[in-house]
Amino acid sequence: MKRAESRRDVVLEIPARADYLELVRAVVAAAAHVDPGFGDDRIEDLRLAVSEATTNAIRAHASLGSDNRIRVRCNVDDDRIEVQVQDRGPGFDPGEIPELPSIDDPARLLWESGLGLPLMRQLTDESEWESDDEGTLVRLVVYTRSFLRD
Repeated sequence: MKRAESRRDVVLEIPARADYLELVRAVVAAAAHVDPGFGDDRIEDLRLAVSEATTNAIRAHASLGSDNRIRVRCNVDDDRIEVQVQDRGPGFDPGEIPELPSIDDPARLLWESGLGLPLMRQLTDESEWESDDEGTLVRLVVYTRSFLRD
């Protein structure tokens, strides 16, 4: 999953604080706007997915009282934008995330957390998680409109 950095990468390291979320969203949107093949709706989807991943990373650091930085890498390629969010939190097992009730189930209204991973899956074309005791790496990909038509 890890790729070598290139000249087309934008790398941002932020403190694990919520007041940096808007900066992360702005950097991701600016990187995506470099390529006119990304529609505004897809950029907004990616911004929201990255916001969810970064929020989870901030919470992971807070659970340890860690002052390590969160690393966000954004790469715009010919047919896609890939964003990686990496934390140094305690890690988690994505397989242990409970299944959400269906959208029309009234019990769904009682869920206050656990929606981030399904939301990231829904909003991106690809989403992957690698997690262990030393942290989590989230990889989110959105393809250009022309790639999706081919």
